[in-house]
Parts: sequence; C-alpha cells; structure tokens
Amino acid sequence: MATIKDIATNVNVSIATVSRVLNNDPTLSVSPETKQRIFDAAELLDYKKHIHKKTKQHMRIAIVQWYTETEELNDLYYYSIRLGVEKKLEGEGYDYIRLFQNTDNNLNVKVNGIIAIGKFSHEQMKQLEEWCSNICFVDNIRALNSCDSVIADFQQSTRSVLSHFIEEGHAKIGMLAGEEKPPGGSEVLMDPRYESFRDYMKTQGLFDKKYCFKGAFAVDAGYEMMNQAVRTLQDDLPTAFFCANDSIAIGALRALRDNSISVPERVSLIGFNDSSVAKYISPSLSTVKVYTEMMGETAVSLLKERVFQQRPVAKKVTLGTELIIRESCQKTEPQGELT
Repeated sequence: MATIKDIATNVNVSIATVSRVLNNDPTLSVSPETKQRIFDAAELLDYKKHIHKKTKQHMRIAIVQWYTETEELNDLYYYSIRLGVEKKLEGEGYDYIRLFQNTDNNLNVKVNGIIAIGKFSHEQMKQLEEWCSNICFVDNIRALNSCDSVIADFQQSTRSVLSHFIEEGHAKIGMLAGEEKPPGGSEVLMDPRYESFRDYMKTQGLFDKKYCFKGAFAVDAGYEMMNQAVRTLQDDLPTAFFCANDSIAIGALRALRDNSISVPERVSLIGFNDSSVAKYISPSLSTVKVYTEMMGETAVSLLKERVFQQRPVAKKVTLGTELIIRESCQKTEPQGELT
C-alpha cells in the first residue's frame, strides 16, 4: 500500500507538504499545479486515505437537462449521460439537484457547479454562467469557450461508418440526419454527424445531396425519411444508409420492411448510440457505441478540478466511440476470381 513518503518521492516535494495538501490545510501556501500533481500521484499510487478524504470535500452540483422528463424517457441517450453523472456524484458523496426544461428552475439556489446536458442556446448558456461560472457542458459542440465540455468524437465515428461502407463496396451511400432546436429557440441545430458525412463523402467523390434526408431524432421521423427516400429515389435508392441515431434507424428498418426491401441484402444500415434495443430487433442493428455514462463521469471529474483545484483554463474532452457490426450491415462474401 502506498504511503505519504511514496507520494512525496514521486512528486519531489517534502512529506510535510504532501500531508498538509491531502489534509486540506488552509494555511499551506503551495501552487495549484503542485496540489494537482500530489492529487494525481495519490490516485496513481492508489493512496486509500487520500481518496477517502477527497470524497468528503463538500460540493453541490446542479444537473441541468435540456429535455423535459418525458422527452428524456423517449431518448435514453441523454438519460444514460445523466445516469453516469449521478452515479459518479453519489459514489463520491456529493449533493446534486436536477433541473428539467419543464420544471420550475430556481436559479437562486447556491451551487458549486453545473453540469448541463444537451444543447442550449447561447442566451441560455450565458444565463447558466451567470448562475455559476463552474460549468461543464455535455454533448454540446457549441459550448461557451470559457466552460468545460465533454463530447463524443462525431467526426471519427462518422468516418469509421463510411470507411466500412466503402470497404464493403458501397458507392451510393445515403444519410438520415437529425434536426433539433434548443428549447424556446427557433435556430435549427446542424447535426455534426451530417457535417462530417458531407465533408468526408466529398473527399471520396461520393457525396450526393439527394441521398440525404433530415428529420427529428425519433422512430416516426426515421420511418418517414426512409419512406420518402424509397418514393423519390426508387431504383436509385442507395445501397447503404447512415442514421444519426438508433431511433431513426429503427424507423428506417420498419419502412424498408413495409416496402419489401431486404436488409442487408439490398440496403445496409448503421445507426448511432448502441441503444439497449439495438441488438434485439430483427435484423439486429449495426451501430456506433457511444460511452454515454463515461461522458457523464468525465463531466464530474472536470467539475471537481474547477471547484477544488480552481483550474482557470477550460478543458474540452472528446471521447472515442466504437463501431459495432451486426446483421443490418453484414460483411459480404468475397467474389471468386474470374478464370
């Protein structure tokens, strides 16, 4: 088991300094950088006493969800992020309050920090910043530059999907993209997956706007978008579609089935999020796994740095994703050589 002496040796400071930092001595004069190095070394060396004391520091967090409670239940992506936040806070003994779009949000309650999940207008973000300057936005690529943020790597995940399609021989690739508006706003937010899709397909000389459709992030919207694609494109229907989330993909699967179009023999599909039902529908859905709970946990870690170490510089953390291939996008058998 690691000792204070081990930490002092690792950081190259005195044992007394390590002891006073770990015991939160308010009279100690030491730089935030040195404090952070001591905390990092303590965790790296698995110093149990330090971890126990660190969790006892007081922190009250406001979790602000851009959805209503009903909307959150219909889109488990944001629910899973919130679950990751709450598990981390509860595990470390911190207090928190929840604010949804349909609740009476009292911004006079004193909090040490805010974790804001989802998309917010610039005006709403500034309002949150006035409430408390320690903010971490989750899944918001347009977060304020002065605040921390955690996002999934939309660009790399989209490229992974398209690279897989192209490697499988698909040349006509379409997209069913999502559209959203911040609560109370009129601005339509561009889907970052669509932007990455468009840009990458252009580099491959394969982009065609007529193969792209936009709608809500919902099953019904996926059904309508795919129906529209089938009606308007007919024999020119792409052989593969990337869907902005699993709900859209599930609606698209149903539309293809209702139009007697086989998956994956005629059309391959890949969704996004790896929702809990993706592996159980028929055919099982290929998708991009997003580590949503880890996004929530990372937001808590960033906020702790802001509150306890008073880090002055904003951090932007991008988490990787994983492409999961299932029945809706099975690899084709290699063709035999001509003789």
